[in-house]
Amino acid sequence: MDLTTKELEVLRYSSDVTIDAGYLSLPEAIEYETSDGKTAYALFYSPRNRDYTAPETEKPPLIVKSHGGPTAATSSSLNFNIQYWTSRGIAVLDVNYGGSTGYGREYRQRLSGNWGIVDVDDCVFGARYLVSRGDVDGARLTISGGSAGGYTTLCALTFRDTFKAGASYFGVSDLEALVRDTHKFESRYLDRLVGPYPQQRQIYQQRSPINFSERLDCPMIFFQGLEDRVVPPNQTEAMVTALRTKGVPVAYIAFEGEQHGFRKAANIERSLSAELYFYSRIFNFEIAQPVEPVVIENF
Repeated sequence: MDLTTKELEVLRYSSDVTIDAGYLSLPEAIEYETSDGKTAYALFYSPRNRDYTAPETEKPPLIVKSHGGPTAATSSSLNFNIQYWTSRGIAVLDVNYGGSTGYGREYRQRLSGNWGIVDVDDCVFGARYLVSRGDVDGARLTISGGSAGGYTTLCALTFRDTFKAGASYFGVSDLEALVRDTHKFESRYLDRLVGPYPQQRQIYQQRSPINFSERLDCPMIFFQGLEDRVVPPNQTEAMVTALRTKGVPVAYIAFEGEQHGFRKAANIERSLSAELYFYSRIFNFEIAQPVEPVVIENF
């Protein structure tokens, strides 16, 4: 920017990708009542594709996104992963559950000692709120998240009955294993989110989905990097085995060479298309463009 003339010169764009606005869903910042009469916040993206119009009698499926961190936050900046879903007729609710940054200290501190409770409630109440507004199909509610968001996803599907399917990306299923094996940077992080360990070991056990796999009875797809040292593959594989044994529809895709968070474009693309294929089979809808199938056991 020339301070004298006020003229702007573009030196470089962060991305050279251009997409027609007719395919982009703009976020709606919403707030809604959650547990204990408190307020939660989220970004809602309705489906948008200029080439297609949904039947007036049909409401879209919903994916609730639970961000990682967990004391991070999602933002309204352009996210192509979200646009992938909305351009294909699926609504997205990106939740900034209690504990997320950006809403003040009191909101941030809601998660202290309550990880696995407050975050789950805010995702559940957000989905119900959209159903009550008439924005989405209450029979096709799903939840998806990675890492800490994967933990929220697994808790929501294990300890609640709102969602009909879900996707876990290298999600935490065993809090005890996490607190014992986590890397040095996040050492003692869970003391604030859950409680001191091992003094509060019982709480860690009570909030670990792996200990209550008998309660998990809805279809799930799992994604895991085989070199993940933060959430090792055995945590994901234990959940897959539990669902397989129960006869619940389950799919599992593991990526060689990936760690905690996928880096390779081909693997990111594969996980998105696989998740879409999974939902298409579970909810019985057709995909406009063919994608590589996924093996779904017990289906």
